[in-house]
Amino acid sequence: MSGTNSFKFVMLPPQSDTTRAWGKRLAESVPEARVVVAEDAETARREIVDAEGAFGWLNPELLGAAKKLRWLQAPQAAPAAGYYFPELIVHPLEVTNFREIFNDHISAHIMAFVLAFARGLHVFIPQQLRREWKKSGQEAGDVVHLPEATALIVGVGGIGAETARLLAAFGVTVLATDARRTSAPEGVAELHKPEALDELLPRADFVILTVPHTPATEGFFNTARFARMKKTAFFINIGRGMTTRLDDLVGALNAGTIAGAALDVYEIEPLPADHPLWTMPNVLLTPHMAGHGPYLNDRRYQIMEDNCRSFAAGRELRNLVNKATWF
Repeated sequence: MSGTNSFKFVMLPPQSDTTRAWGKRLAESVPEARVVVAEDAETARREIVDAEGAFGWLNPELLGAAKKLRWLQAPQAAPAAGYYFPELIVHPLEVTNFREIFNDHISAHIMAFVLAFARGLHVFIPQQLRREWKKSGQEAGDVVHLPEATALIVGVGGIGAETARLLAAFGVTVLATDARRTSAPEGVAELHKPEALDELLPRADFVILTVPHTPATEGFFNTARFARMKKTAFFINIGRGMTTRLDDLVGALNAGTIAGAALDVYEIEPLPADHPLWTMPNVLLTPHMAGHGPYLNDRRYQIMEDNCRSFAAGRELRNLVNKATWF
């Protein structure tokens, strides 16, 4: 094809039926890409030597063997700690990821948490399990009137932006912090840099974390941050568990520093069966599945195919990552 160049693209192990199907489909859809599906470490070491593109987890040994590698497609939206090792960070190759594929699913999950707290379901669901008929008063404090509420979204990327749009539709005033954005997306009343977080926390009725785990965000929600929140505020984390110190959260809940918390991600996963969060009355927990929903593998594949086409044509890749900050 005019304006395109052929290149070798290695899919690194381990493989699954899904990744093997992706490899076959890529080879058919993007003829410029010579796709190699490496089934084992030995094949990966041999094939990475002259590859220009790769998909999957790349370790220091493979990176050291790669002589022509210019692009790595990460297999997740936010790979776990260790993916961006020092040699990879300083290497000139570009990394892309699978962000944006969860926007609708995770924002719906966040809204489920917000609405549950706003209407007191964290109170009524335990009552249901006890077969207890107990109404709250019409002016009860266990109802949050959303048109008079403020939410702070910490990290207003794709997920945060879609959440802001949905919250605004319910009349919520949305504040947001983000390290990348320079203009507020739809639904965000105020956009601030991450450095403004401590000043914004006292204004929020809902504090919603959607940030990835990075060196800057590890453990950054701790006792001091919970102390800056309203006593009537709810904390929601669907980003990454390592951003929040669970012992500090338990302490804040026990002390009445905040009104409640909803978590889908945890500092320790699975959450131990004897962890106090399981039985706290003002806590909602889901087992790291906020992103679950249809079409995810289709979306992952499409990003990879789009990037293969762009790589062959010399165009900018989709979902480029700042390797030093892991996102």
